[in-house]
Amino acid sequence: MVMDQERPNDESYSIGDFTFLVDRDFMAKVKPIKVDFKDVGFSISANIVLEQAGGGGCTGCGSTSSCCS
Repeated sequence: MVMDQERPNDESYSIGDFTFLVDRDFMAKVKPIKVDFKDVGFSISANIVLEQAGGGGCTGCGSTSSCCS
């Protein structure tokens, strides 16, 4: 998730004070997307499996994470 400007192929979703932009083609591949706000950040889940080179999934940026360095 990044701050970005709206592009012609983006779909815009406004929830409360937040506006989320998602590329329409990407959304077709991953929908539904769920954003959960936590006390210190957020989590995102979608209907897609993210894998690193060599297999394995991304578990986040915790102390046992396979995605963050």
